[in-house]
Order: sequence, then C-alpha cells, then structure tokens
Amino acid sequence: MSENLDDLKSFIIVAQTRSFTKAAGQLGVSQSALSYTLKMLEQRLGIKLLNRTTRSVSLTQEGEQLLNDIEPLITGIEQKLYNLNEFRDSPRGKLRINGTEISLNFLLWDKLSKFSQDHPNIQLELTMDYAFTDIVKDRYDIGIRLGENVHKDMISVKVSHELEMMTLASPAYLHTYGAPQIPDDLHQHRCIGLRLPSHERIQSWEFKNSQQNSEIQTLSPEFSMVVSHARLQLKAGLDGLGIVWLPKIMVEAEIQKGNLVTVLKDWSMCYSGYYMYYPSRRESSPLFRLLVDTLKLN
Repeated sequence: MSENLDDLKSFIIVAQTRSFTKAAGQLGVSQSALSYTLKMLEQRLGIKLLNRTTRSVSLTQEGEQLLNDIEPLITGIEQKLYNLNEFRDSPRGKLRINGTEISLNFLLWDKLSKFSQDHPNIQLELTMDYAFTDIVKDRYDIGIRLGENVHKDMISVKVSHELEMMTLASPAYLHTYGAPQIPDDLHQHRCIGLRLPSHERIQSWEFKNSQQNSEIQTLSPEFSMVVSHARLQLKAGLDGLGIVWLPKIMVEAEIQKGNLVTVLKDWSMCYSGYYMYYPSRRESSPLFRLLVDTLKLN
C-alpha cells in the first residue's frame, strides 16, 4: 500500500504535539482538514492510530508503533531534501526559530533581518516565548537560550556576549520614593515583575556585589505589577510605576536619554551569553549551516 508522505508527516506532527490545534498551526492547514486527513489515513490502513477526545489526543498502541517506525525515515527524507539546497543558485526553504524576547528582539534582530533580505527564498518563522520549549517535539530548527539553560544533548553555538542585568527607575519615581541603597531595600519599593510560564512563577531578581565579590543574592519583592513580556516591564518603568530589573542592552537608549536611572549600581548581575542549540542531525543541511554561520558570535 502506497501512502502519501504528507499524510504520514501530518500523523507524526499530531503524534508529537498531541494536539490537532498545534499540529494544524505548524502545517498551515485548518483543524478540520487535518482531522479529515488523519481519518482517511486510518481508514486506508484499517487501523486506529489516535484516541481523540474533545480535549486531548493520544496514540493507540498501533499508532505508537507506527510513529516509532516511520519518524526516523521521514526525518531522513526531509534531511535529504534540505541537502539539495546546495545545488540551487539561491537557497530556499523554511527555518523555524524559538527564542526569548531579549534574544530575538534585541540581540539578534539585525542579523535576522539581514539574513531575510539576503535570502528572500528562505522563510524564517520566529517564535518568542519564555518557556523552555522542546524544539524537537515542537519541530523547531533552532532554539536560543542562555548558556546554562541549553540541553546537554544538543549542539550549542554562542550568539552573544554576557548578558548584564540592571536595576532601574524613572526620575519621577525616584523623586517620589527615593532610591534603594541595597537589594533588601527593594522590599520597601514598588517593583515590576515578569511572569515566567515555563515555571509558572514570577521571575526572581538576582544581585552580586561587584565591589565585594559576594555571593549571589536572590530576591522576590512584593511586586506592585506583574507582566508577561519585558517590553511591558520597560513601559511600566518609563511611566514611573516602579523599579524594573532588565538587560542592559534593552535599556541603554533610555538611560542615555535620561528616561531611566540606574540604581544599585554595585549590584548588577551578569549571565553567560545566549546560545543557539539544535540536534546534531541538522548540522549537515547547507540551508541550516547558512543560518548558523549568520547568527554565531564572531
């Protein structure tokens, strides 16, 4: 029996994501069309592959076996097709990248923009989130996270220098409430927090005294406002709503214009730079190497 490879690929993505909604989004089709495709596949095979409810999708025993058998084969075929790009005059294809707001919006945007301009036949799909997404399961080509958060079984390439975090407030806020002198003083101030969906908690703030070489001090102030994106933190700080803890690269322009003032200057915190990471099987793709060479830190 000959099966359409697109139908089998659709099955793999549904099986990996356990969601018709997510799978349909990745494939660029409607949920109803995807559901029909899988139903027809099951009818042709004469085997039930998926257990469906209104809220979840799971694999039957037969579906699990089919997934284990065909996933490496389909992945190998896709890899061979990717490799054909080196024979084209102009590379083409699609690359999906998952990174944080800071890495994509501030650190790497100029490189990504130039890459898109230089290679108009390559479609970039950029997803910003704070959750530590499983790039293999969700079929991303590259993930971008801070170095200490990269999975050990992935190939990693550094894409940025150290990330320095700063504590800041607007002149108006400091005029009204004064400036904290040590991190513990933040408990007496209005602070703007960031919720991290990967841990379902509000991000803690970390400090290290550069003059005393002290241990890292971790604080969770009583936040007067909690937001889901760093850009909203920045807006809240600029509007004088409270003290913010943000990467230097994100606030440098506002400091130079006098819209934000650095506080706790001796207590800034530095983290290792951002890395892009990906499975080793992707390294042989010319299209993939083109993006890696563009983003890596020179």
